[in-house]
Amino acid sequence: MIRHIVFFSAKDPAEAQRIRDELRARLGVIPHSDHFEVELNAKRDGYANDIDVVVYAEFADFQALAAYKADPRYSACTAVVKPLRELRFAVDYEAARIRA
Repeated sequence: MIRHIVFFSAKDPAEAQRIRDELRARLGVIPHSDHFEVELNAKRDGYANDIDVVVYAEFADFQALAAYKADPRYSACTAVVKPLRELRFAVDYEAARIRA
């Protein structure tokens, strides 16, 4: 399983809700993910709260993630969200299979 996590900070903090809503509406309908969520950061960390919005998704493999990113709705979403964001950090990794 591939975990795809993306962090966004808004240029204008008042736009964080709009970024979340756009990501949910535009990316949430793209197939290929096994799990997809977008939420506002609760900002409860004692050290840094620079991130406004978090995307968390799970994919069966890197091919499914690539298919998701190749969907035209992905680039359409980027065109809307990119001007609203200051920072974007993404992490993709293969989840370890640990047995209890």
